[in-house]
Amino acid sequence: MKLSVVILNYNVRYFLELCIKSVQAAIVNIDAEIIIVDNNSNDDSVAMLKDKFPEFKLIVNRENLGFSKANNIGVQQAKGEYVCILNPDTVVAEDTFTKILNFAHSKSKLGAVGCQLINGVGDFLPESKRKIPYVKAAFKKILGNAKDYYAENLKPDEVGEVEVLVGAFMFMKRDVFLKVGGFDEDYFMYGEDIDLSYKLLKAGYKNYYFGQTTIIHYKGESTLKNKFYARRFYEAMRIFYKKHFKRNLLFDVFVCFGINLAYFLRKPPERRHKVLNRYVLLSDTKNKNLESHLDAEVVLVNNTNNLQNGDEVIIDTSKYSYKEIISIIKANPKNKQLAFKILPENSKFIIGSDNTIDKGEIIEFN
Repeated sequence: MKLSVVILNYNVRYFLELCIKSVQAAIVNIDAEIIIVDNNSNDDSVAMLKDKFPEFKLIVNRENLGFSKANNIGVQQAKGEYVCILNPDTVVAEDTFTKILNFAHSKSKLGAVGCQLINGVGDFLPESKRKIPYVKAAFKKILGNAKDYYAENLKPDEVGEVEVLVGAFMFMKRDVFLKVGGFDEDYFMYGEDIDLSYKLLKAGYKNYYFGQTTIIHYKGESTLKNKFYARRFYEAMRIFYKKHFKRNLLFDVFVCFGINLAYFLRKPPERRHKVLNRYVLLSDTKNKNLESHLDAEVVLVNNTNNLQNGDEVIIDTSKYSYKEIISIIKANPKNKQLAFKILPENSKFIIGSDNTIDKGEIIEFN
């Protein structure tokens, strides 16, 4: 088998369904499997998986084991030559895996490969390509200078070596993942992707950013961006420095002080103000059930030329491929303040996210 896609889920049933459908479309011509690990979700994720996707391997944990341990369990049971660690709040294009497989075959000493990530309104996510967060770079980032934190030497659409990739999409050979010990299970959530990227570099492998394919990452749908998230993130940074940069007592105190200072001085992310003008459905046919549920007219259009300021754009996957949907969202003109929802084929919900602070919006209809 060529590829195993490992998706770890925790209480994001609708994002998971959309994600799996996009992955299905992306592995049609690949000898591949999908492995879903559920971390004791209390929504109906498991029931949905058994009903809609019984053909895929499902691992159900009886407790929330965290990101590292649960993904390690999934990779242990994978059969593919390559594995892709994929967040459930992502949407991949039909050619994402094909492109990256072709790229991976051309490289020796391959570590991990990442790709271009955008959020639900088309903004590029700079964590797609990062540098090792040395103490100096981390402090500069706190002060608003991210030059030494993100890999800004590469443009979003370019390809090249980078040091650190994001755990929402990490593609590598399974034997390399296992050889370096997989994700360090001392990390419950956050920081494990930095740690793994760094371990790969120390073992002599090369990590790559492949900006020629783009995926949507709704970013953080499994956890709210509140003070608890911030605390967990900075605790993960503390673990990373302790494991890899521990030098002496004075240095350790300095790092500990800096991490706590970063927590208290952090700037809350800006909330995107949503201006709703009208609902627009990009499709060939109207959806009366959706229109009835929204209790508003849904304007049917078959292209993006007539979008107006403040439109809530609902994109039907029965008309547009996932690659086309990603391109539409990526090309979002910022002056029009558009918001986007995706209508998955054979599903009775629309889904999207307008910012990175709150959980995304799901609208169910009958």
